[in-house]
Amino acid sequence: MPREWNARSYDALPLPHTGWGARVLHQVPLRGDEHVLDAGAGTGRDAVALLERLPDGRVLAVDASHRMLEVLAEKVADPRLEVRHHDLTTPLVVNSPLDACISVATFHWIEDHDALFQNIGQVLRPGAVFVAECGGEGNVARVDAAVADVVGGVPDGAVWHFAGVEETRDQLAAAGFEDIEVGLRPDPAHLRAGEQFEAFLATVILGGHLAKMDADRHEDFVTAVADRIGEPVVDYVRLELRARKAP
Repeated sequence: MPREWNARSYDALPLPHTGWGARVLHQVPLRGDEHVLDAGAGTGRDAVALLERLPDGRVLAVDASHRMLEVLAEKVADPRLEVRHHDLTTPLVVNSPLDACISVATFHWIEDHDALFQNIGQVLRPGAVFVAECGGEGNVARVDAAVADVVGGVPDGAVWHFAGVEETRDQLAAAGFEDIEVGLRPDPAHLRAGEQFEAFLATVILGGHLAKMDADRHEDFVTAVADRIGEPVVDYVRLELRARKAP
């Protein structure tokens, strides 16, 4: 089941996602008239950047969170933007094949990457570029260790999927992609101790854990995890991929 988000808190935070999005978009060659899929658009940071590069093009922004898309729709009123609620593990229906796909900080929330890449590949035209990044193998290991320490063991049920290089390369090839490049990039995020760090943890990282407990336990849990981590640094490791839809 896709998770819901506190989208307004998410949109107000000093997110490292801005830099991740810029790195992804830098790798997408665009003339300006393409139709591009933003897979996991969230509150629309990258969709807005795409629209700036597509004066004669269009963006299809999909996300599994109603709250994220509500904020996106409030922020952006542009006839070139289509906003659609959609779970990327199910087939996406489009009128004609799309020219490119980007995704930023989304795929680690999806367990079934086989279905994910198949569904994206099915809506892209031959030769379309696919560039994405997400949490990869080793991502937020210190946070995971802190959570385990707080709860007295590894929590039941995975809340994310941090894939590795080889499995991702194999899944992309099986989904009909070629010219595949996959790598891992350590990219720690430094925040201010106290309220900012705890708000970041609660909104961006720990939501899957918080959803499984009563609301009156949330604050104490987040504070305990932050205390175990110590220095207000999130040890991100990004899985970066670039591929092209095969003919």
